[in-house]
Amino acid sequence: MPLHPMLDTMLQQMAKAGGPDIAEMTPTQARVWFRELQAAGATDTEIPVARVVNRTVANQIPVRLYYPSEAAGLPLLLFFHGGGWVIGDLDSHDRECRQIANGAHCVVMAVDYRLAPEHRYPAALDDCYAATRWAVDHAAELGVDPDRVAVGGDSAGGNLTACVAIRAAQEEGPKLVFQLLIYPVTSAAFDQPSHTENAEGYMLSSAGIRWFWDHYTPDHADRSHAYAAPLVANDLTGVPPAHVITAEFDPLRDEGEAYGQKLEAAGIAVTQVRYDGMIHGFFGMFEVLPPAADAVTEACAHLRAAFNS
Repeated sequence: MPLHPMLDTMLQQMAKAGGPDIAEMTPTQARVWFRELQAAGATDTEIPVARVVNRTVANQIPVRLYYPSEAAGLPLLLFFHGGGWVIGDLDSHDRECRQIANGAHCVVMAVDYRLAPEHRYPAALDDCYAATRWAVDHAAELGVDPDRVAVGGDSAGGNLTACVAIRAAQEEGPKLVFQLLIYPVTSAAFDQPSHTENAEGYMLSSAGIRWFWDHYTPDHADRSHAYAAPLVANDLTGVPPAHVITAEFDPLRDEGEAYGQKLEAAGIAVTQVRYDGMIHGFFGMFEVLPPAADAVTEACAHLRAAFNS
């Protein structure tokens, strides 16, 4: 399927404007670029939810909680933002979290984990896992149901989602009911066909992915661990069911789908959807891009089913 016309126009405009690939930036420059990119695509209307709470949890990890209503005992989704473990924050994914809270009728806790290269692997995973454990242990304080807790995220956040799920299973941690994997990073091998097919020109470049990995795991030995690259996991026993979203024109497409297949081979209930004509990052464009709106709606439906709500 060809690239969606709206995305084609957007990418052509970006190419005409010029500027370096993220792989040619410093982390500081990349963070400024990403904030500017987010601001350029933002709408003026805030997506309303019943309540938003900013606080810290566990070892002073900043989080933001989105409550779709004041009902007691709602299910909880821990959300880990994307950005290659280097960029992104609570604000960059605020609208997605609001939309999911309303659509899945669950509390969403977005986790502002530490970023590389200042805090390299496994800092981001440690924060996400600690926040997940804390949330389950303090469910009554949060007003959520400890038996209906899921994890989810996009890109590097999808990586952290998969790794938290594996770690929880292996370390007898929280009993998670679901994992939402939105074009997740699952491998540092860079050997899937999509890395070549979609290497340049589709927002996220293959060179950019290597740049992110180099900041997160400069010690290449770390990349052989399932807590960094879940596709190398030998044992997926006990991980929760998953919904895997991929995009046709994304370098990460094939590794995301390979991980879904690996989960399925391990006997885990999995649904996978490849969104044709889409690029990496499309999920966050749900307010202007119909296939993205469909992806968010479908993700929320899977969450509601997992939560039995």
